[in-house]
Amino acid sequence: MSEPAFIAVDWGTTSFRLWLLSRSGAVLAERRSAEGMTTAMRMGFADVLQAHLDAIGAPLDSPVLVCGMAGARQGWVEAGYIDVPASLSAVLDGAVRVPGQARDVRILPGLAQRDKGAPDVMRGEETQLLGALSSGEGGEKLVCMPGTHSKWVTVKDGGVTNFATFMTGELFEAISKQTILSHAVADADTFTGAHEAFTAAVRDIYAHPELATNRLFTLRSGQLLHGLTATDARARLSGIMIGLEIAGAHSQAKRETPVVLIGSGALGALYEGAFTALEINYTVIDADEAVRRGLLAAANAIWP
Repeated sequence: MSEPAFIAVDWGTTSFRLWLLSRSGAVLAERRSAEGMTTAMRMGFADVLQAHLDAIGAPLDSPVLVCGMAGARQGWVEAGYIDVPASLSAVLDGAVRVPGQARDVRILPGLAQRDKGAPDVMRGEETQLLGALSSGEGGEKLVCMPGTHSKWVTVKDGGVTNFATFMTGELFEAISKQTILSHAVADADTFTGAHEAFTAAVRDIYAHPELATNRLFTLRSGQLLHGLTATDARARLSGIMIGLEIAGAHSQAKRETPVVLIGSGALGALYEGAFTALEINYTVIDADEAVRRGLLAAANAIWP
């Protein structure tokens, strides 16, 4: 039987995920809740964590490794940032121990890019990188992590050389709800990454990113003049935003660089559809699996 070895926690702004893991990575217990940093700031980080540990009967001697917003300046204990370019192993060296706890609780730092022309930060995604690249394969890769603020990371031989954040998800939300295009996409049905309107928009905007604001308006004019449906309009909007993001990422790297997509669910499937439409070489790693693998690799290194 697998013995408990570590407690791994991914603590986001609005979400909390905890796994009790064996040294080999077997999941022995799991907890999920909406008690992210925003809630924990009111309830107390230690109290939220302890309630979940009690619920799974976690052994008192099991250490806890945390990634995500619990290490932000307004979080539990600030874990700071590791500057890039950096080896991913440097993230382990920056783990900060939470004082005043009966058990060993540590929080992983984020990554910072201090280039004045392209300053950027990430917190939580560095652990997904650890998990996705724990196989130790060399060469250069582009790692794509879709989300409200998508991350594209250039990784070479186990080290992060640079990265860029794209506000794709947040802009999609704002455009679809707070602009004239809200009328165009209202009452749209769900669609997949194989939807013709989506893939056509991806290919078009990838080839002509300078026309982005024009292409956005055609969602409205297309309805007025050609009867564009709400579903096709929403699919086009999604294709424009995701295709624009991919074009931006490729402007900073070679197009032939293989892409590792860390994603899951409907959003991950849309990016798969976009990569397929653009004939981009990619592989997929489930986002949950990546963060668990990253926390496991870090825990095994910190507590050998």
